[in-house]
Amino acid sequence: DVQLQASGGGLVQFGGSLRLSCVGSGFTFDDWAIGWFRQAPGKEREGVSCISTTGDSTYYADSVKGRFTISRDNAKDTVSLQMGSLKPEDTAVYYCATTAYCGFTWYRQSEYEDWGQGTLVTVSS
Repeated sequence: DVQLQASGGGLVQFGGSLRLSCVGSGFTFDDWAIGWFRQAPGKEREGVSCISTTGDSTYYADSVKGRFTISRDNAKDTVSLQMGSLKPEDTAVYYCATTAYCGFTWYRQSEYEDWGQGTLVTVSS
């Protein structure tokens, strides 16, 4: 079975940092690009970032550009999302998911196949 395990969420103060991890199993990890999405209470799920199979190409939502960095370690079947300068509006459940590649529509949920269970990030003001 394909599994994606997201972790690293927690409570952090305004301006703080967190590092999320997504570990994949049950599939050939480096055959798949990985995306991060988030869903805030009462809002739709939105794309945050996407990284290609090799890690050479990365994409970010405008709202996180310059503050978040996505990376991957295929030897460890892991994609990380380093989040900095966190704001209360970053509060959400963060999900990782697999996609064939990060195309121009990487931010659309329909582009993704398998999803992790999510990890909660809460930024206090």
